Parts: sequence; C-alpha cells; structure tokens
Amino acid sequence: MLAPPDAITAESSEHLYAKITWRLLPFLTVCYMFAFLDRINVGFAKLQMQGDLGLSDAVYGTGAGIFFIGYVIFEIPSNLLLARIGARKTLARIMILWGLVSAGMMFIRDSTTFYLLRFMLGVFEAGFAPGMILYLTYWYAPSRMARVMAVVMAAGPIGGALGGPVSGWVMAALDGVHGLRGWQWMFLIEGLPCTVLGVIAYLTLTDRPAQAKWLDEQEKATVAADLAAGAVRIDGHGSLRKAVLDPRVLGIAFSNFCVICGIYTVSFWLPTILSATGMSGTTTIGLVSALPYLAALVAMRLLCLSSDRRRERRWHSALCGIVGAAALLSATMYPQTLAVALPSITLATAMMWASYTVLWAIPADYLDRDDAPGGIAFINVVGVLGGFFSPIIIGSVKTATGSMATGMLVMVGLLAVGAVVMLANRLPRPA
Repeated sequence: MLAPPDAITAESSEHLYAKITWRLLPFLTVCYMFAFLDRINVGFAKLQMQGDLGLSDAVYGTGAGIFFIGYVIFEIPSNLLLARIGARKTLARIMILWGLVSAGMMFIRDSTTFYLLRFMLGVFEAGFAPGMILYLTYWYAPSRMARVMAVVMAAGPIGGALGGPVSGWVMAALDGVHGLRGWQWMFLIEGLPCTVLGVIAYLTLTDRPAQAKWLDEQEKATVAADLAAGAVRIDGHGSLRKAVLDPRVLGIAFSNFCVICGIYTVSFWLPTILSATGMSGTTTIGLVSALPYLAALVAMRLLCLSSDRRRERRWHSALCGIVGAAALLSATMYPQTLAVALPSITLATAMMWASYTVLWAIPADYLDRDDAPGGIAFINVVGVLGGFFSPIIIGSVKTATGSMATGMLVMVGLLAVGAVVMLANRLPRPA
C-alpha cells in the first residue's frame, strides 16, 4: 500500500525532484542553448557571408528579424498541438525540422533564399520555448518553477558564450574545405546536432510523470499530489482578452519588448561591433564575444538572488535596464575604441539579461491563476517582436547612413523608456 503523499518526508521529496531535474533539465537546457545559437549565429556568418553574397546591412537586418515573424505566427498553434499529441512528439518534430533548416542555411545564394530560410527557421522553431515551459509545468508545481526557469533561461547566455568561440573557430579553420566557405560549414555543423537532439527527445522524453518508467508508484503519486495542490488552470479561455485590457500587463509586455530589442541588438550585431573596433579574425572575434555572455550569467545569478531575497522585482528590473542603456550608449559613442566599447557592451549585455530574467518573475507574482496562461503568452509574443524590429532598424539605418550609431541610439532610447515604464507600473509587491 502506498504511503499518502503528505507522509512523504521533505528529504525524500527533494530526492525525488533532484531525480526529475537531472533527468530533464540538462537535456532541455542543451536543446534551448542550440535554439538560441541557431537564432544568432547569423551574426557571425555575416562577417563572411555578406561580402560573398553582396548583401546590404538592410537586407541582413531584415533577414535576421524575419525569423521572428514565422516564430510569432506559429507559436500558439504549436503549443496547442503539444497539448493534443504530447511533448515528446512535438519537441522532437520542432528540433528535427529546425535543425535541417538551420543546416540548410549553408545554401543561401541571395536575399530571397536568405529571407525564405530565416522565415522557415522561425516557423519550425516556433513553440519550442513555450512548449518546453508548458512541459515543465507537467512535472513541477508552481512553487518550484522559479528555480527551474533560472536554470533553463541561462541557456541563452551560455549559447552566446560558447557559440562565439565555436562559430569563429569553425569559420576560420574550415574556410575553403571541400570548396565551402567557413560560414557554410558553421551553419551545417551547428544545425545538424539539433536534428540529432530531436531524435533523442523522441526516444527518451516522457510526456507525463504517470508514464515515466523511471519513477516508482509512490514517486508518481507525490508528483501528482504536488501538482494538484498548486494546480493552475491552463485552458486560458477569456484570459488573453482580459490580459490585453490590463494596463499593468501592457506595461510588462512593453518593457519586455524594449529589453529584448536591446538583447538582440547585441546578439545579431556583436561581431560587427567588435570588428568596428579594429579587431580582426573570426577566431579572435568569436573568443572575445563570449565575454559579454559570461558576464550576463554572473549578473543574472546575482540579481535574481537579490530580487528573491528582497521580494522586489520592479526596481531590480528597471535599474538593470537603465544601467544597460547607459552602457550601450557608451559603446555607441566610442565604437572604435576597444578599451571603451568592449567593457561597455559587456556591462550592457549583463544588465539587459539580468533585467529580462527578473522581469519574467513578475507575471507569476501579479497574474491570477486563471489569467496567467493568456497573460504570459501575450507578454512573450510582444517581447519576441523586439527581435524582429531591432535588427531591421539597425540594418536599415546602417545602410542609409553608413553608421550603426543612429540605430543603436534608438535601442538605447527604447531600453530607457522600457525601464521608466517598469518603474511607473505600480505592481503589487510580491507576497
């Protein structure tokens, strides 16, 4: 006879969730890291690809941003499909297809193929991040989700930190091998592992705890009881409309849009920014580009601990955004001075990622359980649009003026405005 769930000791409960965590999070974090890398590696490809194909900065910016159009359009349908057929099939399908398209970027020949493949990459990757989050809610009660998300969200900076050196080395070392340019090898080598991960996901993931052969019956009962105790209704009927009409949710969404504009300014243009300082060689640029993301990992950890300890979100997120805007302004004003530009862009990256991470602790504190699904989806979609507009604005300005400065100043302004909106958004203090 099984012991009732309330008879489970705290020690055995922690052992159970450690078991689940080691089974799920390392694999999902690696998958999310490749998802982020496959979004931003086009920034390294630009160093060679732009000259090879004769693409303007406006074309590059549009191609980098068009990914997010396909992503936004198909994000919700993908998540609805996950609820019907399960996470194992859905995440496997997403990773296999996005891996093939990412590798297929090596066949870009002109602006048309560039736009098409970037759009298709967004279509096939759509639903991965929200699908992964939804999947984790099947295993972890809301009281445990914050620490889980802290692990998974670190995949973005980790992808940036590892992706820079790897992309730079591949482009330098394999340039000309078998008649292919370095950027072509980079897309192939970084895209195909995603397809392999998709196959592994299909073979190893379990849709629900009740189906997990690696959990015993008592462990399954404990997880089920924890989920029932903290149950969140996830049908979202009517909650999206209510969220859109809530000025506070609109404020969070706008601040999210602004900080993501800043994050993707660095993600897509960092190699170009470093090149403008006189730095040369894809390997060197790749290694140096890891520094801002390593700083981001430290900042995310420290600021999130401070935010949790003080039970305060708004000021933490806003002040990080303001410091990030000031640092990005410094990098914009002295773009050719490495001693100023590199520390500035490093501080800006660290602060923007810290602001973004703390911001995502706010919806769970503010939204009712019934409104959370629609509200979180709305905040995420508005934020993702920042990834579309940011590279297009900077690319168009650079093509028109020959300088990134004006476009960067627009991003600085957005970061500052987003921080001010966050401060003005009088959200209830977390309980």
